[in-house]
Amino acid sequence: MVNPYSHKLIFETLSKTAVSPDDVAVLLSPKDYFKQLLALIDAATARIYLTVLYLENDEAGRLIIAHLIAAKQKNPQLEIKIFVDYHRARRVPNTQKNARCNADFYREIDVNYPDFIQIYGVAVKRREVFGVLHLKGIVIDDTLFYTGASINNVYLHYQERYRYDRYWIIKSEKLCDSFVGYLNRAFICNEGVYLFNRHPFALDNTFRRKIAAQYKRLKKERYQRDNKNEPGRLTVAPLIGIGNRSNQLNKIIHQLMLQTKQRVVLYTPYFNLPEILKRDIALLWHRQTKVEIVVGDKRANDFFVPETQPFTKIGLIPYLYEMNLLKFIKYHQKAVDSGLLSVRLWRHDAHSFHLKGLSVDNRYHLLTGNNLNPRAWRLDFENGLLIDDRDKQLMDLVEQEHQQIIQHTRIIKNWQQIETQNDYPLIVKKWLTRLRWSNLDKLLKQYM
Repeated sequence: MVNPYSHKLIFETLSKTAVSPDDVAVLLSPKDYFKQLLALIDAATARIYLTVLYLENDEAGRLIIAHLIAAKQKNPQLEIKIFVDYHRARRVPNTQKNARCNADFYREIDVNYPDFIQIYGVAVKRREVFGVLHLKGIVIDDTLFYTGASINNVYLHYQERYRYDRYWIIKSEKLCDSFVGYLNRAFICNEGVYLFNRHPFALDNTFRRKIAAQYKRLKKERYQRDNKNEPGRLTVAPLIGIGNRSNQLNKIIHQLMLQTKQRVVLYTPYFNLPEILKRDIALLWHRQTKVEIVVGDKRANDFFVPETQPFTKIGLIPYLYEMNLLKFIKYHQKAVDSGLLSVRLWRHDAHSFHLKGLSVDNRYHLLTGNNLNPRAWRLDFENGLLIDDRDKQLMDLVEQEHQQIIQHTRIIKNWQQIETQNDYPLIVKKWLTRLRWSNLDKLLKQYM
């Protein structure tokens, strides 16, 4: 079949920025990410815009805030704005009785240091289950730090456990201006965005109506640049993905898959691919194109419950992902045998895996927070960076990162290497059977 998408089609509507390979760096561990983030904050002179799913009230989160406050005290003109998901900020940990939510922590910061840091809660939908703010990207002066990691002890490897992600640094004033401009246009003056400050707040019907109106506006917003066709052999295009229709990021991912000629590497923490990506992969095999998938083992999932601990129903999720993977490999065993499909399972002690993105023909590299699952495809508010490296100037960096990622993986050569439901603990088998009888397993796969 002739590829219906050309290189020009992908980039012709995108706002892109030319960068130098000397201005791109990749960190290889969460500790390096933490160290570099603190260093950038300490050296900031003009602006800090931090966008994450959440900033946790734990040791690492409080240390980040302490450095932000110190930077502001050193330079009162420093602009500091943080954007988090509104619903996640107000969620109280289930495992902690009488615990405070992160929103209480944010208000406490503003009480002690009035107007030092503006922390905005963005509500994508009226309820968290129907969509969260999953945008990524930290702008510090003219440096963009792009990672899928949020801010807490595990993501920053502050204590024993870590959650592994990707950590890219790009120095570009134009790219940073594009990110900052988007945040200001989309959120700062939006009535559906709540500024966590000293004043009490109640989630009433008026605010819920504002959230619904905001969603319609957000679907129309895009990253902007004065020159949309900036020439260069190495360019970066920021992307937005929200909603099931007219989703810019989804379209680019789909087009990237279809135009792959030699090899695509796909990173996802949870194996629950949207149907369109499964079809794209099958089409690539018909063209004799290689597909490598790097995915987290069920034990590398944050929801996994070891048999030594009391089981909770949320612990079923890693097993559902593994069942998806088993079914996929079993159905496509011929592609595995022929070398067209390579599946790597990541597991490292009790650590967890949070990587996502694509690499196509050593030319296109997608950095994103999108988990490449139905929830990210339809519900969450996502973004990404599409790097077009025409001359493969970043190939060494990309390969170095890939080798670090696969260091703790094992290759699956046959579907029988994966555990089946018969191998699961008794309580897991019981609940999986109940889910299947009620068809709730199918519903869950659309929201996880």
